[in-house]
Amino acid sequence: MYFFSVIIPLFNRPQEIKELLTSLLQQSYTNFEVIIVEDGSSNSSESIVQTFQGRLDIRYYRKDNEGQGFARNYGFARAKGDYFIVFDSDIIVPPDYFEKVINGLKEQQWDAFGGPDASHDSFTPIQKAISYSMTSPFTTGGIRGNKKHVGQFHPRSFNMGLSRKVYEQTNGFLLSRRSEDIEFSIRMIQHNFKVGLIPEAFVYHKRRADFAQFFWQTYGFGKGRIEIYKLFPKELKWVHALPAVFVISFFILVGLNVFNLLTNHEIGLVTYLAFLGNAVFLLYLFLLFLHALMMTKSISVAFLSVIASLVQLFAYGFGFLRNYFDSFLLNKK
Repeated sequence: MYFFSVIIPLFNRPQEIKELLTSLLQQSYTNFEVIIVEDGSSNSSESIVQTFQGRLDIRYYRKDNEGQGFARNYGFARAKGDYFIVFDSDIIVPPDYFEKVINGLKEQQWDAFGGPDASHDSFTPIQKAISYSMTSPFTTGGIRGNKKHVGQFHPRSFNMGLSRKVYEQTNGFLLSRRSEDIEFSIRMIQHNFKVGLIPEAFVYHKRRADFAQFFWQTYGFGKGRIEIYKLFPKELKWVHALPAVFVISFFILVGLNVFNLLTNHEIGLVTYLAFLGNAVFLLYLFLLFLHALMMTKSISVAFLSVIASLVQLFAYGFGFLRNYFDSFLLNKK
């Protein structure tokens, strides 16, 4: 029988951990423990965690703030399980999650694995829109949680599992923040562990509550991709640069339209390029809206999904370009 240790780093999110732990109470497979690592929070969740004592096999630890990567390591060192499950605090776990994981382990013999994320009915419209943008084939989010991902699949820390052997041979996370899960996944693969996706083992991921928070989170993802490139140059794929290409193309299009206006729409190459660029951009927005409408079954959420997707592309692209410029071009001077 599998025994799992669920590791949850926590920083100033007491309401989220209550929802997550409540969902763990509803699991059909119950042979697991829960380890909460409060990473220097000023808004402690200890009193909430205590309400689950006796209902879950749960332990609570508090430590100085070092970042979620090292908080997970703290939990790994105290875990008793055969497999460690890493969750972010802003998820809800479906009742049959562990059954899906066990089926995947039996079928594929994974040493480490990840699962996708989805939107829950209880999420706000903005959270549903952000969830769409992070899982849509019309954004780079669509490459993370399906069988047609680009290159080797890298488990992400909102829904990641690994055997005790993986932890013992890799020593866990080496980075504390920003793309720490990708770096860890790459090292697992370099140690010749079998790493893959269990598509059925999804979680509901609430993500950020508004577009401003989402922008800065995704901006960090873009910067983090360059950090991974510096550590592992071969891990940068063409798809990772698409948001940066989108940002550059958008500003070129703006420039073409401004130039076209200043020249009083004189027929010429600039006019044709501006017309073509505008048509492609509007077609992309239209297809994005239709797909979001089909997936979310809501006109308002579909509209917000278009905004969320643009926020994601611009934020990731800006972060990618900013860190590339700072890391490589400035260093050459």
